[in-house]
Amino acid sequence: MAEHNLTGKLGEQYACRFLEAHGYTVLERNWRKGRHELDIIARTARELVIIEVKTRTSEQHGQPEEAVKKGKRGLLIKGANAYIQDTNCPLPIRFDIISVILHPSGKPFIHHITDAFYPTLHDRPF
Repeated sequence: MAEHNLTGKLGEQYACRFLEAHGYTVLERNWRKGRHELDIIARTARELVIIEVKTRTSEQHGQPEEAVKKGKRGLLIKGANAYIQDTNCPLPIRFDIISVILHPSGKPFIHHITDAFYPTLHDRPF
């Protein structure tokens, strides 16, 4: 497995532990359907939470969450729609980002951004 894939898997492990320590129930990791892929699907008592995890080994190229641009957000929204259709989940949905920086000291820096973005019907009117 390529090193960046191992880095991503490690970041997702840290993110799941973080979420569980903060009262979330992790329902799925690396959920896939067709071309859709969601890193973590979790829930709180009141919401379904779709979490995109971005992991880096340094801040040299900016903060990890900066990599979740418009195109990626659109894919996450489509993936969330596919998950909801499959499960008939009645909960309101929220999109979060967890940014993980793996420092050489061994202790990761984890930044959880709740309500990181909101789905929109159109990027521009037609």
